[in-house]
Amino acid sequence: MHGDGDGWSNSDDGSRYWGRFGAAGLLLRAPAPGGGSAVLLQHRAAWSHQGGTWALPGGARDSHETTTHAAVREAEEEAGIAAEHLRVRAERVTARAGSGGWTYTTVIADAAHALETVPNRESTELRWVPEDQVTDLPLHPGFAASWPGLRAVPIRLLLDTANVLGSRPDGWWRDRAGATGRLLADLAGTMPRTIELPGGGFGWLPRVEAVLEGQAAAVAGMDTRVPVHVAAGSGDDALATLAARPGTVTALAGEPGEVTAVVTADRGLRDRLPASVLRLSPSTVLSWLD
Repeated sequence: MHGDGDGWSNSDDGSRYWGRFGAAGLLLRAPAPGGGSAVLLQHRAAWSHQGGTWALPGGARDSHETTTHAAVREAEEEAGIAAEHLRVRAERVTARAGSGGWTYTTVIADAAHALETVPNRESTELRWVPEDQVTDLPLHPGFAASWPGLRAVPIRLLLDTANVLGSRPDGWWRDRAGATGRLLADLAGTMPRTIELPGGGFGWLPRVEAVLEGQAAAVAGMDTRVPVHVAAGSGDDALATLAARPGTVTALAGEPGEVTAVVTADRGLRDRLPASVLRLSPSTVLSWLD
């Protein structure tokens, strides 16, 4: 299918870039079979520009399209990925050229599992590649330059459940256990996911570990995507201990390079956390439920 965006854009120095109105590609991420995350890469056909290299499904943006629409359309055309099977999380302009305003936008999305693909003539192969193996492949120069800023680090997220629950006045105090159960069930439905990190990077979040105390402990064991730690005493004490010793639960052993984050607005708890732990506000997590 040809649109009005197909064609070359010329820069001031004579270089050419594909896409009269710019271009966009889809970085689709899904759980890897052995743990961690994998991204869908396209082995470009030999006849194409930079043929033989690996990059994202993508192409020219038409004049009427948003960058997200263009990236999702290209993924469907080149990889057979239907829009209803993915969830767009963010986008980044990862290349600019010339005075004409040409840009390449990478749209970041997730799938619940590694989807089946159907390559078109522009692809020699489509492959789900574990993130730590991407740079082992001969990458398209543009993708190679942008990859360090797009790669997601594995995140172990600890939830100060009582603090998050109390940050929105939805009547949770009338049925604390019930409100906690609804919150955790809603969060489970948003997993796994790519999250944007403070400073502009990305993290991969396969689950949320919820710390419960008091009456809320009755909802333990609801969903594997939201495993629960029941505090023997203070929830803050349990969170501080878990944050200082990531991977203390065998089933949730830390992955290489994993970053621990704690979701809380409690200043006292934040001050007790190791310097290496990310502090995220409850609004970060609650925004996933909108």
